[in-house]
Amino acid sequence: MSVQYLKNINFEETLNLGDLVDYQPGQVVSRTLVQNNSVGITLFSFDKGEQISSHSSTGDAMLTVLTGKARITIGEKEHIVSEGETIVMPNNIPHAVYAEEKFKMFLTVVFPY
Repeated sequence: MSVQYLKNINFEETLNLGDLVDYQPGQVVSRTLVQNNSVGITLFSFDKGEQISSHSSTGDAMLTVLTGKARITIGEKEHIVSEGETIVMPNNIPHAVYAEEKFKMFLTVVFPY
């Protein structure tokens, strides 16, 4: 049997990524698919008005909105990102995520090696 690097996801099955993480009132919910020294892949759902406050990462982070709309702050600049859109948050630059409405996102972070 081969080693499986992804977790919390079914293999050899067609999936809708947004269906893998549910909304919870007043919460941010996450489902980690991969987390290691090279990459992190996580699904998130945000209730309207919820946020992840400003922070930075040593990796470049690519955020894709699966449903809804979010306000992404990178450094001092704000971006509105909607369903189907992607934005990259560069490493070592503070960034924050705010739910303008309920939304779900797919986040990939690539770390230096």
